[in-house]
Amino acid sequence: MAILITGGAGFIGSHTVVEFLNAGEDIVILDNFCNSKPCVVDRIRTITGKEVTLCRVDLLDREAVEEVFKTYDIESCIHFAGLKAVGESCMMPLRYYHNNITGTLILCEMLQKYGAKRIVFSSSATVYGKPETVPIREDFPLSTTNPYGETKLMIERILKDLHTSDPEFSVSILRYFNPIGAHESGLIGEDPKGIPNNLFPYITQVGEGKLPFLRVFGNDYATHDGTGVRDYIHVVDLARAHLKALERARKVTGVEYYNVGTGNGYSVLDMVHAYERVTGLEIPYQIVERRPGDIDECYADPALAEEMLGWKAEFDLDDMCRDAHRWQSQNPDGYPDEV
Repeated sequence: MAILITGGAGFIGSHTVVEFLNAGEDIVILDNFCNSKPCVVDRIRTITGKEVTLCRVDLLDREAVEEVFKTYDIESCIHFAGLKAVGESCMMPLRYYHNNITGTLILCEMLQKYGAKRIVFSSSATVYGKPETVPIREDFPLSTTNPYGETKLMIERILKDLHTSDPEFSVSILRYFNPIGAHESGLIGEDPKGIPNNLFPYITQVGEGKLPFLRVFGNDYATHDGTGVRDYIHVVDLARAHLKALERARKVTGVEYYNVGTGNGYSVLDMVHAYERVTGLEIPYQIVERRPGDIDECYADPALAEEMLGWKAEFDLDDMCRDAHRWQSQNPDGYPDEV
């Protein structure tokens, strides 16, 4: 029996596939490569020395998705696949709603039809909107500020309703904070298309000279240095949380929600100075106007994941900087284009 990992060639997905393969699991990757490249799968094989099945399929293609379930004995699913750029979602909301929600509906229909009633869903801290206090707990009120976040929250509700209608389902919803870093081999890492939307790949590309300077959006927040504070987690720690979540999902039914973060808040300038210290590189930056909707602080209370899943982040900020730098320096232009 195999675990289906949708979006398994993406940044978080690829690291999760590595952890599952190293744990002795059989994996089927389903990916349409809109945010990733096929060579990632070869690199996964190199890292693990193990075989992994790849299905180049779009979740919106119902017949192709069903063919995967007919061909492989799928017993559970880790669901990463989806469009993920906040700014783009505001410009193209219908595309995001159609892709992320319709794709999930088709996937859930197949999980139910073929009796694979365990799913770990890749959600996000965006479902907390603008929290009134930090650290953020799982029982905080939920709200969103953009269509991307709204699709995550809608899918959480869909999965809850699915379990209500079919109590055999076991649903684990992981609310990520800010994954950074890369595999220690430097073979897989974050490869954003165009100018990065997220802070850390922007920092690493400035460090490599691909971008001239970092734009820091605002320095008048109510934080220790005036720049926004966030919870950054090593992508390998995040990947290992999925192992623990599925381990529990195999034992219980129901719907459970877990924050996946370190519980530590670092400002933008904290991250810049840490990267400079670890790598010896200079990261020039300029302070520019705030972005609408940005908040002062956002970091997790990860206690529930430690209590219920036995999971806790192990990598520190230096590890995150070191591994991200190794990936960027070994792959200055990201993954090669498909031939």
